Amino acid sequence: MEPLLRVEHVTICYNGKPVVRDISFNLNPGEILGVVGESGSGKSTIIKAIMGLLGGGGMVTRGDIYYKGQNVVDMPQKEQRRLLGPEIGMVFQDCKAALCPIRTIGAQIYESLLEHESITKEKAYERAWVLMKKIGLDDYKRVLDSYPFELSGGMNQRVGICAAMMMKPSLLLADEPTSALDVTVQKQVLEEMKLLRKDYGTAMILVTHNIGVVGAMADQVLVLQNGNMMDYGPADRVLNHSEDAYTQNLMNSVLHLRRD
Repeated sequence: MEPLLRVEHVTICYNGKPVVRDISFNLNPGEILGVVGESGSGKSTIIKAIMGLLGGGGMVTRGDIYYKGQNVVDMPQKEQRRLLGPEIGMVFQDCKAALCPIRTIGAQIYESLLEHESITKEKAYERAWVLMKKIGLDDYKRVLDSYPFELSGGMNQRVGICAAMMMKPSLLLADEPTSALDVTVQKQVLEEMKLLRKDYGTAMILVTHNIGVVGAMADQVLVLQNGNMMDYGPADRVLNHSEDAYTQNLMNSVLHLRRD
């Protein structure tokens, strides 16, 4: 099977200083990759590089990132914009902050669809309703007419997932999608994300500090420390049988509840 995404020996610098060094991994269609490590290890930087969101001071200085055989590192911005949305979706760590506070949810979803296709507002809302019902937003009419500050953190997070999945992308990048949610809502959101993979065959890169989330979701796991790749492979091997000392220490730091 040809990988959906290939990251080959990528080094990323900010203002000339390397923050991610020589990272390589593959992602197959429908596969979930969990990326774990301490804060500042470069987890979010990798998915920002895939999206072209490194900012003015950031740059891929070595290596290549291939999506469906196309090198997104060298891709012109106009061509890259055609991929972002229909092909590659993004769930931000704080979806509420990623949304415009003075425009309704419906207006923002309609605008994102209109950027890539000719569609009426009514058709855009109908498409949003179908997906919102799938991810537990049953009161979808109220949600579409609401501003982000009128919704709870969990509802904004689901709106972010909905917006990212509206065009059924082949690849979903999720940056700490459950970190701001309570445990009950975390479980529901993760179940909804797995349902989206089942329905649409979407591959995912899941960036998180939560090892439990990775264990429940990921097929493959990438472990980072200070921008370096410490371990990479099938989830069960990396999480439970790694031979790397740092990975072992990271897994041993996870708290476990015991019952008598």
